[in-house]
Amino acid sequence: MADLRGKTALVTGASSGLGREFAVQLAGMGAELVLTARREDRLDALGRELPDRFGVPVTVVPLDLTADGAPAALFEVTEGRGQPVDVLVNNAGFATLAPFLDIPLERTVDQLRLNVVALSELTWRFGRAMRARGGGHILNVASFAGFTPVPYFATYAAGKAYVRSLSEAAAHELASAGVRVCALCPSGVATEFWDVAGDGAAGGGVQAALARPEAVVAAGLRILLMASLTMRVALMPGLVVFLVLMLLQYPLSACFRFIKKPFLRNLWGMFFGVVFQYLLYREQIFIWWIP
Repeated sequence: MADLRGKTALVTGASSGLGREFAVQLAGMGAELVLTARREDRLDALGRELPDRFGVPVTVVPLDLTADGAPAALFEVTEGRGQPVDVLVNNAGFATLAPFLDIPLERTVDQLRLNVVALSELTWRFGRAMRARGGGHILNVASFAGFTPVPYFATYAAGKAYVRSLSEAAAHELASAGVRVCALCPSGVATEFWDVAGDGAAGGGVQAALARPEAVVAAGLRILLMASLTMRVALMPGLVVFLVLMLLQYPLSACFRFIKKPFLRNLWGMFFGVVFQYLLYREQIFIWWIP
């Protein structure tokens, strides 16, 4: 486990799911935390819990990152007030499960503002500060969906493809400045993400593919903070996950054209679920990297 005593870590979307687990594990490494999310009650509860458990300072910043000026405001209350951020975890995001044209436009715009625009601005602002200091770490939470089109998750998958691409490019550009940028690309994770996405999003066979948040977060932080590795910019728990995706990328995106009944879709989900879970439980990692 890395020793982050004397360092500050900022986690977005920290009130639940992966974000909460990032906060817990970073606190366990000794990092001083800045946590942000929309749900102030949950954020405040976490802000009280972590100092008691780990003895680390925690600052909570209730904030809706889709609001105009929100990323700039978050930068101002940290770097702008003399508190350097050494580790940035861009975790905040959500999805909507529905045909693209059936989703209200306002919902799609909010999703892009959070998953793409806010993440980009935070990476830009804090990345510049890290570059000026000569070091830092940025972990952008992308997704397995960022490797292929996903019908009924169209905007989400497209946004995560952007996050993965941005992270890989930024990793190259910032490597010489001592700034590590990684994209975490998990498959399904057992969090509230599925409740927000829509009824039935994690039903049936999909349940078999859900990974534990603890394992996914541990994998992401282990690679992000591993000083002996260079130019490793995107990671997915499970080598088999990667191989299946690369070999069956077209069938994965096209199968929904032919599989109309929920029962058959669940069988398809179970097939992938069995493969995913084999290595997700073993907490192995494949690192997608550019030589």
